[in-house]
Amino acid sequence: MTARAALRRPRGTRRPATGGRERTRRRPRARHARATGGTLGTVVDAGGRGGARPTPTEDLRTPVLARVVRGLPARRRALLAVDGIGASGKSTFAAALAGHVRTRPVVLLHADDFFHPAAVRHARGRFSPEGFWLDTYDYDALVSWALGPLCRGGTGLYRRASFDRDTGAATCPDVEQAPEDALVVVEGTFLHRDELATFWDASVYLDVPTDVAERRMRQRGGLDEQLADALLARYAGAQRLYLAHARPWERASVVVDNTDPTAPAVIAPARAHAAR
Repeated sequence: MTARAALRRPRGTRRPATGGRERTRRRPRARHARATGGTLGTVVDAGGRGGARPTPTEDLRTPVLARVVRGLPARRRALLAVDGIGASGKSTFAAALAGHVRTRPVVLLHADDFFHPAAVRHARGRFSPEGFWLDTYDYDALVSWALGPLCRGGTGLYRRASFDRDTGAATCPDVEQAPEDALVVVEGTFLHRDELATFWDASVYLDVPTDVAERRMRQRGGLDEQLADALLARYAGAQRLYLAHARPWERASVVVDNTDPTAPAVIAPARAHAAR
């Protein structure tokens, strides 16, 4: 299958309401920031929104962010995974990374935009841990539409989602062109599983105690307590399966204790809460 064939719109997905032929949108190339200031690059997230990169705050996160991106290939696209259990701070950390990198364009993708529809995710039962671990993500779409085209040797022509989180339905957005030197940051859970682990040029595992993560998830909530208990039990069971199978703290390039998201710390893999 050719790269363009892999990106073809499958049956049953909606064409964006733009009319006419599907267009390939080229990402505007970022102008590098000079050491004395100047125009910053553009970050494009999974929603397709672009904007001037904010000046990174000189706080306790800065040396950790610098450590994570150190040594990444600079003259070609590079794929960086931000992994961790739910409520470990993945989205916030990935956004901070995008803001920290000022010398190249950044593409920010979210694994949750490659969910299976609910009928697939819940086929083993609404509260099945195995179902969450095995059926939540559409890895075929994630690989063929994003990771494959964006990795070394790929065309750079990618789709940023296969699932619309607002409608809960499959979707097929326009193809976009990533710059040849883009840093592609992908955040989500299960990113060190066997199907994905070989794609990353570097990866970070955000480590937090399970009780801290559960407390954060409940605070996000608004759910009936009994339903929240059942959903959290499903999620915790799925995470145990993942940790046992992939041992992501050992596969990651960098392990970060993110118990306090304002003061993350690089730690040895053996010190990870997940390893205990």
